[in-house]
Amino acid sequence: MIMHRILFVIAILIGFASAQAQTHYVPHTWVGGHAGMTLSEMSFSPSVRQSMSQGITAGIAFRYAEERHVGLIAELNIAQRGWKEDFEEAPFSYTRKLTYIELPILTHIFFGSPKFKGFFNLGPSVSYMIADNITADFDYRNPASVPDFPIANRSTEQMAMDIKNKFDYGITAGAGCEFVVKRRHAFTLEARYYFGLGNIYPSSKKDVFSASRGTSIVVTLGYLFRLK
Repeated sequence: MIMHRILFVIAILIGFASAQAQTHYVPHTWVGGHAGMTLSEMSFSPSVRQSMSQGITAGIAFRYAEERHVGLIAELNIAQRGWKEDFEEAPFSYTRKLTYIELPILTHIFFGSPKFKGFFNLGPSVSYMIADNITADFDYRNPASVPDFPIANRSTEQMAMDIKNKFDYGITAGAGCEFVVKRRHAFTLEARYYFGLGNIYPSSKKDVFSASRGTSIVVTLGYLFRLK
């Protein structure tokens, strides 16, 4: 249902922007970079008690707009995802950070004045994991041996399992604003949501998890320079 709603909104926005486009619009080409923070968790089935893990993201961007309200963005980013186990009142800590190189290809829908614009970015993203880092203050490979560990009614297999699928893909949707200075310089502020479709763990009927997909909230500041 979530994916159906996302795709429905994407179709409406692209259709609206295309209807507003004008052929005499002068094409714009921009290049630049951005950096910010991520708040991530995993969609496990069966569920896992967790909270969001904070990470960083940074990357470069190419943007081309041939029509008045519609453009295309391609990015190459490094982004940290993962999750943090929630032990409630117990004094334990476990965080797993998964670092990806990602390539989003996004439809860029924008509106506003020459100096200030609002925008939506929507589209697919593919990524590949380059690092897997675990930080814990207990023996997470054998939690049953840890004194006072809250193991009752808790899934623990995910903490020690090796990542099987390093390739990931998903849908990205975001919104933000842009300030243009002297026509060639632009500063952006954007918030995005990433909905992963790939599982990091095996997901057959005999496996522990039928789903292990990543989700992230991403907030970035960016700078773009207009080439033409």
